[in-house]
Parts: sequence; structure tokens; C-alpha cells
Amino acid sequence: MSVDTQKETLEFQAEVKQLLHLMIHSLYSNKEIFLRELISNGSDACDKLRFEALANDALYEDDPNLRLRVTFDKDARTVTVTDNGIGMSRDEVAENIGTIARSGTRQFFESLTGEQASDAQLIGQFGVGFYSAFIIADRVTLTTRRAGLSAEQGVRWESDGSGNYTLETVARDTHGTEVVLHLREGEDEFLEGFRLRNIIHKYSDHIPLPIEMLSQNEEKKDEYEAVNKASALWTRPRGDITDEEYCEFYKHVAHDFEDPMKWVHSSVEGTQSYKSLFYIPSRAPFDLYDRDSRHGIKLYVRRVFIMDDAEQLMPYYLRFVRGLVDSDDLPLNVSREILQHNKLIETIRGGSVKKVLGVLEAMAKDEPETYKTFWKEFGNVLKEGPGEDFANRERIAKLLRFASTQLDTDEQCVSLEDYTGRMKEGQDKIYFVTADSFAAAKNSPHLQVFRSKGIEVLLLSDRVDEWLVSHLTEFDGKPLVSVAKGQLDLDELADEGEKEAARKTEGEYADLVKRMQDVLGDRVKEVRVSQRLTDSPSCLVTDEQDMAVHLQRLLKQAGQKVPETRPILEINPGHALVSRLKDESGDERFANWSHILFDQALLSEGGQLEDPVSFVNRLNDLLGEVTN
Repeated sequence: MSVDTQKETLEFQAEVKQLLHLMIHSLYSNKEIFLRELISNGSDACDKLRFEALANDALYEDDPNLRLRVTFDKDARTVTVTDNGIGMSRDEVAENIGTIARSGTRQFFESLTGEQASDAQLIGQFGVGFYSAFIIADRVTLTTRRAGLSAEQGVRWESDGSGNYTLETVARDTHGTEVVLHLREGEDEFLEGFRLRNIIHKYSDHIPLPIEMLSQNEEKKDEYEAVNKASALWTRPRGDITDEEYCEFYKHVAHDFEDPMKWVHSSVEGTQSYKSLFYIPSRAPFDLYDRDSRHGIKLYVRRVFIMDDAEQLMPYYLRFVRGLVDSDDLPLNVSREILQHNKLIETIRGGSVKKVLGVLEAMAKDEPETYKTFWKEFGNVLKEGPGEDFANRERIAKLLRFASTQLDTDEQCVSLEDYTGRMKEGQDKIYFVTADSFAAAKNSPHLQVFRSKGIEVLLLSDRVDEWLVSHLTEFDGKPLVSVAKGQLDLDELADEGEKEAARKTEGEYADLVKRMQDVLGDRVKEVRVSQRLTDSPSCLVTDEQDMAVHLQRLLKQAGQKVPETRPILEINPGHALVSRLKDESGDERFANWSHILFDQALLSEGGQLEDPVSFVNRLNDLLGEVTN
């Protein structure tokens, strides 16, 4: 097979140029992380080779002892990181090194603040470890060959980080990758063996592969020796692992620059044996809501890496969790297809979910301020849980937080247990309202009677909330009820005088209701006297079995077909407009007022008018009468 030896000079994407500039300036105060990131990349490459070699051990090419090596040359002013992992082909180098991650790039740059500390955190979340080499290097040379390809199919990539890079095919006898950093002036500290060893001890001790450097012993100065413990951290007893080691391992696993919020390390023995180590990040990644991005847990079998993103080990609503599972019982040749139908995987998944939910429950109980931070980052994702995980629905429900009329702020800090603990005597339902925004929910006309009676209502304004309430229909035996659906039933909270007055009013306004219904025709399913309103003249509600108006709008915005449903118009007999309309004799004026009351109710719901011109014309006609 002929090999393309052409040397190409290619330009970085515009985003890469920006990122390299940010990398140098925002991360410079913590520049030693370059070595951590390059070692982590090398470790991942070795893991991938080990996995692929399960099906084809020829990939080892007479070099089965996987390792990483760190060397330096004071005269040439270079630091070199080498691995004998899977390596890359020319196409893989062009795809992975010359470009930045596909998803989230725009959001990433939109989130940058210009403040170095926060930008450094954002860069870490975005996962751009290789580019950290340019913090200390003014030129980087990467030479690689994919295991299984011939020696003449090696690839060399080189760049000074200024905007372009070269790519050429070269001969390389060994598989794996070599990264050579040509240091900038003033970075001589990284040309000292003790400095590099200290960095490795600090950040990479946990990596279960030997990280080798030349011996400091004069008699063995040409021999390599491991400078890390090279033992899998998750296999060690919890008492022997420091918090610092847990944090550094998280940064390796998640490719994050920040410490995790929480972690849980467990070992299960018995008929099924496995170890797990799960982390909850401090911040949500940029692609948290990208359905195409891969999220999951690393899977090991007897300390042998099998695959990244084993989504079968953790449900989608917990996709923010990072970490690993190491099983003693799975076969080494396990595939994603096998994982989907493996009983052991189901057991591990069930146990893993319980561990993570247990951590969140403890956090919510013992560290409420930390849980508030967690909720701001991952609350919307956790709300997907009741619809995905029926077995744990009640546990998840206790972890949910909402805004409510109790505080009237947009902070989501009210639990369902808080709500039920404050319920009025005689109240047997949990009331909520959904809207496009918090302001719309807070000011919804449907809340008026509840505010007047001091009944708390949950204010739901996140897009996921309609999905949530369609699956979480009750809590602690109490149904969740929308205040904008069906006939409002507050009989238990009303005295006999209020009930009698309501019956009398309905009788007095029966003619008006029929007249309005005739005028509005197909626009409404029904017109009726409202029990909800105290201030507004009208509002729209949906029948108990019909789709909520807010959900209809969301589905239409997503391009989905929505079954046609007609709303119910409720009118407030205590409002001056409705009282006046009751005595209106002119048919045209009556029709105009009836349509305006309907359109106003629709607008107050956040809806859109099908015929805004007619609304404006009617309003102008009535205003003209008032001014004349």
C-alpha cells in the first residue's frame, strides 16, 4: 500500500487560535498542569491499546509492557512525554489535534468573562488538555503511529501555536505517541529532574501504569525507573487514600481542572464483586444537554480498561456523574452489545444509582448550601429522573427543588417535603403552575385565589418541568395538580357562606356565560364563572384530560404536531369589566368585549394571537368610544 508522504501546512480553526491565546494567559499561574494533561492523554492511549488488543494481540508488536516515559534535554531545552499506547493515524491526528471539540465551541467562547481565574475553570471544563503544552512551549512536535499500521505510516505534527501547523508522514518504528515540548525562555525550571518528578507525584501517582524517568542513581543513570506508585487508586482501601489523591484522580478521569464537589468510593463483595468510584463535578460541562455527546462511566474488568462512556452503567439523568466501575466477573471481551443484555450490568447499574442518590440525599440533608450549588448546576438534569427511573421515583422526588409562592423568588429551594409540611388544614393536593418564565408563573392569574387563601403553589418555569409533572403525578400520597387545568375544587377550604355565594353567582351569570359562548363559538370549549380569579377579569384553563397550554406551545416550538384542543374561558364576576358586560345590550360591543377578554387571557398565559390585527382593531374601537 502506498503511503502519502506529503507535508502539509494547515491553519487552525479560528476558535483554536483564541483558545491557545487564552490557554497561555489564563492558565499561566498553574502551568505545571501541562505534564498532568499529557500523561493523562498517554494513559488513555495505553488503555485503548489494551482494549483493542483483547481481540487482536498482534497490536502489541512485541512491546506488551505498556508505559509512559518523561525525559528532558537541557541543551536542546526540551521536555518529552512518550507512550507506547494505541497511537494515531494521519487522519486521526488531523481530526483530533488540528481542531477543537465539535459540540459546545460557540457556547464556550460566549461564556468567557475575561477574568483569568474563571476563564481557567471554563477551559478545564472544555477538555483541551493537549493544548496546555503551549503554556510553557513555543513549539510542540508530536510524532505518532497507530498500532497495527506499518512503520512508514508514522505521522509528525508540529506547531508554534501561532495559527498554523504542519502535518507530514514519517517513518516510526514503534507504535504510540511522542510529544516534544520546546520550552519558552524563562521556563528552565522544567529542565530539572526533581521538578518533573514532583509534578508526577503530585498529579499522576494514581495512574495504574508505570511513568518512567531515567534513574537518579549514577550507577544506573541509563536505566529507566517508575516514579509513580502505578497502582489503581480505586483498588486501594478508602482509609489509605487522601482527599488530595481522590481529587487528582478525578481530574485525570474527567479531564477537569477543578476539584469535584463530592465523591463516593465503594467495594461490593459476594456473588458479584465490583468496585466503583463516582464523582459529582463542581460545574456542569458545556455539552450536558447535547443528546449526541457521549456521557457515561469508564468500565474496567479486573483493572483492565474496557471502554469509555459505558452509558449502560448509569442512567441518562445522572449523565453528569464521572468515574469508573471495575468488575471481577465480566468477561474481558465484553462489548457494548453484550452490556445491554447482561444481568450483572443491571445489578451494577442499580447499585451505582443507589450510591449516587445516597450521596445527594446526604448532601441535601447535611450540607444544604452545597446542595444549592449542586442544584443550580444539575437540577434540570435531575428533573428528568422521575420519567426515566420508575424504581427510584420517590427518592428522586425528595431531591427535587422548586420555586414557590412561599418566597416569590426565582430561587429553586423548596422541596416537596417542605411543601407538604406547610399544607393548609384540609388541603390534600400539591398545586403547581407552569409557564415560559418565572415572571409569567409568578404573575399568573390562576394564582389569585390561592394567594388570597394563603395556599402555596409551586412555580415551574423550566422547559423540563412539563415532562416532570407528566410523570411525577403524586408525592407522599398527595396528587400534583395544575392550577390551570380542570374545574378548581377548593371546597374543603371554603366555608358554607362562600359555597352558597358561589352557587348564587353562577345562577346570576348563567345568561352572560351562554351569550359569551355563542359569540366566541369554536374558540372555546366552554365559558364559565371562575373560582380562581380575584383581580383579573378572565383566564384560560384546559380540561382535565387535555394537554396543558404551556406544553402545547413547547411542542409547537419544537416542530411537533399538536392535537387541536379548545380552552375553557373563565370570567371573574367580581371584575368591573365582566359586570359591565353583563348589562351590555349592543351586540357588536358585546362581541368585541367578549373577544378582547379571551385574547387578554391568552396573552397573559404567554400565548400568541392568531389574529392580532383584529384584537388591535377591537381595542381601538372601544378606546375610541371612551375618549369621545
